[in-house]
Amino acid sequence: MDKYKEIHFEGDKALPVISNQKMNDELKVLGELAGLDEPVRQTYYKGNERVDEVVPKYASLSSHAGRRTFICNALYLGIAPQVMMKWTGYSDYKAMKPYIDVAGEVKASEMSKFDGL
Repeated sequence: MDKYKEIHFEGDKALPVISNQKMNDELKVLGELAGLDEPVRQTYYKGNERVDEVVPKYASLSSHAGRRTFICNALYLGIAPQVMMKWTGYSDYKAMKPYIDVAGEVKASEMSKFDGL
């Protein structure tokens, strides 16, 4: 903070604002330094072709991944979707539905742990 105390940033910000791409690059570096190197599978499509890659976990870190994780964990904890929509700026329930479906699947799999009792 001392480094920037004499500098006045646009919008009365306390620190410089970096681009989203730069922030995502830095998140990957931090993930690597933190040892998040277990392999994860990434699937994407190029046209009609499905591409599967196995990459270290840190390579898939991004601000959007953090947003998705936050939303899914909050829904899993029982925070109402309407509250999550307000917090995250979603105005359309349809956009929130994929997160709600994931939270429902996780809850169902957790409940299945009682099947053996």
